Amino acid sequence: MNPGLFTTLLLGAITVGAVHALSPDHWVPFAAVARARGWSMARTARVAAACGFGHVTVSVLLGLIGLFLGIEVLEAFGRRMQSVAGILLIGFGIAYAVWGLRHEMGKCLHGHAHGHYDHVHDPSKTTAWGLFVLSCADPCVAVVPIVFAAAPLGVASAITIVVAYEAATLGAMVALVLLARSGVKLIRMRLLDHHAHAAAGAFIAVVGIVLLVLGL
Repeated sequence: MNPGLFTTLLLGAITVGAVHALSPDHWVPFAAVARARGWSMARTARVAAACGFGHVTVSVLLGLIGLFLGIEVLEAFGRRMQSVAGILLIGFGIAYAVWGLRHEMGKCLHGHAHGHYDHVHDPSKTTAWGLFVLSCADPCVAVVPIVFAAAPLGVASAITIVVAYEAATLGAMVALVLLARSGVKLIRMRLLDHHAHAAAGAFIAVVGIVLLVLGL
């Protein structure tokens, strides 16, 4: 094993994992939904960590598959998935906003939230699963070259580098989500509080549109 190459790839994996988590789609949806649903810090962290784990696992699996199909094919496929992820983010935001409006309509008509407007037994759990699917559909293509470069170093070294990438991504993602959740919780607007779900959905959709326009 080449110690210098191992150290370089290890630091590179940690940097890529932490920096790519700064992308808004990695933390904005979670913070927005957490505020709208009034999730505790603990639940917010659990949901973010679970979704982050799904995200990094799919990213690494793409890298492993790339060892057999070729890096060019995998990078092209990864970019296609990222485009689809942006569309899914917009769709999720719109759907959540519409649900929020119907939820508030139910409160206005009946004085409380009515099951007729939810159509699910546990909307909060459904929302968490929706965020999980979105995270898995948005892999980090940048990790693919790292997996390729780490493969010749041996199984133990490659696993160490991959674990470092996953830990850095999860740590940065959860930290950003909790920080953003704490920030938006300080925003006190009667209109925003009354239409929290609809506002959260609309904001998530806007993030998806921005990411598509910028090609991120």
